[in-house]
Amino acid sequence: MSRVQDLPAPLADRLKGIDLIVFDGDCVLCTGFFRFMLKHDRQARFRFATAQSPLGQALYAALNMPLDDYETNLVLTGGRIHTHLDAFAAAMAALGWPWRALALCRWPPGPVKRPLYRLIARNRFRLFGRRDTCYLPTPEVRARFMEAP
Repeated sequence: MSRVQDLPAPLADRLKGIDLIVFDGDCVLCTGFFRFMLKHDRQARFRFATAQSPLGQALYAALNMPLDDYETNLVLTGGRIHTHLDAFAAAMAALGWPWRALALCRWPPGPVKRPLYRLIARNRFRLFGRRDTCYLPTPEVRARFMEAP
C-alpha cells in the first residue's frame, strides 16, 4: 500500500482527495468488479479509470507496475493506494454494510493471501474470459470516469 502524496507531483495533485478504482477493461472479472462497485456505490463516492487509459497507465508506471499485464486493480481511498486483495477489502469497506464485512479478507497474513490472489489473477482470463467488445457506459456512468492526468 502506498500513499497518493508519494506519486509524482502532477499525478498526486490530480488525485488528491479522490476515491478511485482502476481496473483492467479487458478482463471479465475486473469489469465485473467495476459493475458491482457502480451498482453498490450508492453515494457515488468512487471515480473510475481503466488500466489501459492514460490515467491508469500513469498510475501503474508511477507504482513501477507492468503496463501490459494488470494483475491487480488499484483502489485509492483516504489518500492510500491499495493493491491486490487489500484493494478489494478497501473498496468493500467503503461501501458500508453489509459489504463492509467482506473487508475482513485484508486480515489474513500476506503469505496466505498473496499466493491465493496471484493464482486467481494469473488465471483470470482462462477462468473468467476476456471481453470481446468494449463496455459502452451511459452518460451518467461516463461522468464518473476520470480523464488523463
